[in-house]
Amino acid sequence: MPATSKAQQKAAGAALSAKRGGTRKSELQGASKSMYNSMSEKQLEEFAETKRKGLPEKKSAD
Repeated sequence: MPATSKAQQKAAGAALSAKRGGTRKSELQGASKSMYNSMSEKQLEEFAETKRKGLPEKKSAD
Protein backbone atom coordinates (compact mmCIF):
# COMPACT_ATOMS: atom_id res chain seq x y z
CA MET A 1 0.00 0.00 0.00
CA PRO A 2 1.63 3.28 -1.04
CA ALA A 3 1.80 6.37 1.12
CA THR A 4 -0.89 8.99 0.46
CA SER A 5 1.22 12.05 1.34
CA LYS A 6 4.81 13.21 1.59
CA ALA A 7 4.50 13.48 5.37
CA GLN A 8 3.32 9.86 5.62
CA GLN A 9 6.18 8.69 3.39
CA LYS A 10 8.74 10.55 5.51
CA ALA A 11 7.32 9.19 8.77
CA ALA A 12 7.45 5.64 7.39
CA GLY A 13 11.08 6.18 6.37
CA ALA A 14 11.99 7.33 9.87
CA ALA A 15 10.20 4.37 11.47
CA LEU A 16 11.87 1.96 9.05
CA SER A 17 15.27 3.40 9.89
CA ALA A 18 14.61 2.79 13.59
CA LYS A 19 13.40 -0.78 12.92
CA ARG A 20 16.64 -1.48 11.07
CA GLY A 21 18.79 0.09 13.79
CA GLY A 22 19.83 3.21 11.86
CA THR A 23 18.29 5.57 14.39
CA ARG A 24 17.21 5.19 17.99
CA LYS A 25 13.57 4.45 18.78
CA SER A 26 13.65 7.23 21.38
CA GLU A 27 14.26 9.78 18.60
CA LEU A 28 10.93 9.01 16.91
CA GLN A 29 7.99 11.36 17.38
CA GLY A 30 4.33 11.44 16.44
CA ALA A 31 3.29 9.38 13.44
CA SER A 32 6.67 7.69 12.99
CA LYS A 33 6.57 6.45 16.58
CA SER A 34 3.09 4.93 16.17
CA MET A 35 4.08 3.44 12.79
CA TYR A 36 7.14 1.86 14.42
CA ASN A 37 4.92 0.19 17.03
CA SER A 38 2.06 -0.90 14.78
CA MET A 39 3.61 -1.86 11.42
CA SER A 40 5.95 -4.58 10.23
CA GLU A 41 9.21 -3.82 8.46
CA LYS A 42 7.66 -4.99 5.17
CA GLN A 43 4.69 -2.60 5.56
CA LEU A 44 7.02 0.27 6.38
CA GLU A 45 9.11 -0.52 3.29
CA GLU A 46 6.01 -0.27 1.09
CA PHE A 47 5.12 3.15 2.51
CA ALA A 48 8.68 4.47 2.49
CA GLU A 49 9.43 3.47 -1.11
CA THR A 50 6.50 5.50 -2.47
CA LYS A 51 7.69 8.17 -4.90
CA ARG A 52 7.10 11.68 -3.58
CA LYS A 53 6.42 13.26 -6.96
CA GLY A 54 2.77 14.21 -7.22
CA LEU A 55 1.93 13.53 -3.57
CA PRO A 56 0.41 16.29 -1.45
CA GLU A 57 2.51 17.53 1.47
CA LYS A 58 -0.16 16.40 3.92
CA LYS A 59 -3.27 14.31 3.44
CA SER A 60 -6.38 16.46 3.42
CA ALA A 61 -9.04 15.75 6.04
CA ASP A 62 -11.95 13.85 4.57
